[in-house]
Amino acid sequence: MATYVLIHGAASDSWYWHRLIPELQARGHDVVAPDLPCDDDSATFTDYADTVVSAIGDRRELIVVAQSMGGFTAPLVCDRVPVDLLVLVNAMVPAPGESGGEWWQNTGHAEAFQKKALEDGRDPAADFDPEVVFFHDVPKDVTAHAMDVGAKTQSAKPFEAPWPLAAWPNVPTKLIAARDDRFFPAPFQRRIAKERLGIDPIEIDGGHLVALSRPHELANLLEDLLAI
Repeated sequence: MATYVLIHGAASDSWYWHRLIPELQARGHDVVAPDLPCDDDSATFTDYADTVVSAIGDRRELIVVAQSMGGFTAPLVCDRVPVDLLVLVNAMVPAPGESGGEWWQNTGHAEAFQKKALEDGRDPAADFDPEVVFFHDVPKDVTAHAMDVGAKTQSAKPFEAPWPLAAWPNVPTKLIAARDDRFFPAPFQRRIAKERLGIDPIEIDGGHLVALSRPHELANLLEDLLAI
């Protein structure tokens, strides 16, 4: 039995994983899904990692799974506790010394985002609409609940300081890229994975919030990676 450590993205909480958690538990695994202090204007990525490490406690056989901005926190966790596998899911991949704020320009995200919108026939200059960019393939009832509750406030604090690691942690790393991610388009993720990690991503159907849209398929893929 493994312990899956699930790290959510920006302006979010552990609810993001609520459809994936029972899928992993049904396969006999323990799951840890802490709420990060994303609305705390004093909290840095180091503090985010503190939250995750505290939630892990003395658990072992850890599989760390990070979504979106969780890609900045997950390697810090892997640098502090023994981790068997790190899986990035539509996640940011930081470079040593790079701040979260610098990541967007350094990776050419804006150009990739606009190109994807044009390819899809959407207006790249349109106001940002979370339902269009994030929830386009999420079930209507799940989307409705998310819209009713609203996103958490995301502090800009963790984006300010340089990412503190001098190198990527020495842990096996995989990256899962959703083929119809409108926020981090699949070609963009392929390029970043190759440039920064020297790996090719594993692709899955779905958009940016694949744990909400395709939890069963994501759980199966995670299990396949665990078996390798």
